[in-house]
Amino acid sequence: MKQSKQILILTALVSMSFTGCASLQPRQAFGEVTDEVEPRTGVRVRWNQGNDSDQAVESATRGLIAQELTVESAVQIALLNNRNLQATLEDLGIAQAELVQAGLLKNPVFSALVRFPEAGAGDANLEFSVSQNFIDLLSMPLRKRVAAAQYDAVKARVADEIVMLARDTQEAFYTAQGSAQMLEMRRSVLDATAAAVDAALRLREAGNITELALTHEQALNGQATLELALTEAQIVSHRERLLLLLGNGSLGEIKIASRLPTLPATDDEIADVESLALEQRLDLAAAKRELNATYASLGVTRQFAWFDDAEIEVEAERETDGEWITGPGVSLPIPIFDTGAARVSVARAQIRQAEHRIHAMFLQVRSQARAGKAAMRAARERVNYFQNSLLPLRQKITRQTQLQYNAMQVGVFELLQAKREEIEAGSEYIESLRDYWIARTDLERAIGGRLASPATPTTSPAAAAAPDASATSPAHQHQDQHQHQQ
Repeated sequence: MKQSKQILILTALVSMSFTGCASLQPRQAFGEVTDEVEPRTGVRVRWNQGNDSDQAVESATRGLIAQELTVESAVQIALLNNRNLQATLEDLGIAQAELVQAGLLKNPVFSALVRFPEAGAGDANLEFSVSQNFIDLLSMPLRKRVAAAQYDAVKARVADEIVMLARDTQEAFYTAQGSAQMLEMRRSVLDATAAAVDAALRLREAGNITELALTHEQALNGQATLELALTEAQIVSHRERLLLLLGNGSLGEIKIASRLPTLPATDDEIADVESLALEQRLDLAAAKRELNATYASLGVTRQFAWFDDAEIEVEAERETDGEWITGPGVSLPIPIFDTGAARVSVARAQIRQAEHRIHAMFLQVRSQARAGKAAMRAARERVNYFQNSLLPLRQKITRQTQLQYNAMQVGVFELLQAKREEIEAGSEYIESLRDYWIARTDLERAIGGRLASPATPTTSPAAAAAPDASATSPAHQHQDQHQHQQ
């Protein structure tokens, strides 16, 4: 009868360890994250967990890589294939497991002790006990609240990192695309300066120009050569950064669309960009949720600062005469050396620290939103200036100079200079268009959301500034003018 009673007590204590047990469902958290992310990026996210569907995702990624990349397909590849992102997604499983762990009691501790009589006569003395930390049971609601707040913070942080990866990929794509388009212009400039040097050499041989004029044209050609080499080096660097974000270690070479998108007809007019950023920024949401977790943690620390190791136990002892003695017990720490005040002080300092950081983040978010809006507006005005004013003027100057050259009213160098300045204006237009798309991406980053879909890439006005070989090489025609000058 006594043994049955002991078994019941031990069973009750063991069963307490399963109180609050929950199932691990990290995919549920991933679904909540994708609900936050997809409206902000316009593409889907995939969590690679080593199952059969991962092969289908890899095949789809290879299909996207094989095609000419647009900014949308580049972002999609990054969100499917970036390994750093896949590592970040594992934080969801870790946080969800920690939430489950917070709802579990510590395992009971079983102890056994055998003592033998010194005389060697009689039965051994046996002691059995099962102890359980009962503070776990009291603090479980608070611990679960802390873990739930931390879980929410992790979901917001993971969602923010996904959105930031999308924005980083957009920026890297536009930078690489602009560099490739700039290379065409640099080659055109080099062709124009090479033609000028060729003309200058012929005229110098005929004695019609000075050594200074020839040296000037050669210097311009050398400068154009250096700028072309710099652009080629930048292309490699920019493509490598894009490849890194895409996670393209073994999927093959990429082909980027050759033209930057044209300027949209209008930009989304955001009346209160600061309020929108404060509402949508996921990093700010994560910081707020982390502060909630810190508040909840302070509650646990303050209430159970010094007796978190308290235990209840049931002990059964068999005396040497065979009689069993069974009874409950309790053990409490004595707060002589550690009263828990230091831990409470740390928790309070962490709360003040988090509050200061959130306040600073509020100011930073508002500033970034204002600056992003102003930068995109300024970039649009610069593109419009090149597109509607400077480029048409440079093209008109080139046409007029060509007519005067044909009428032998100006020399070959004036025509080549006009061509070179037209090409340089086209290069600056490309830079301004690239800067606009980067500024647009930065504004999306600042407000934590997505602007309207960009325009489809078309031939930009700068393409007209890249003359063909016959138009930019009057060196083949300068002999007639040379004869005229003679």
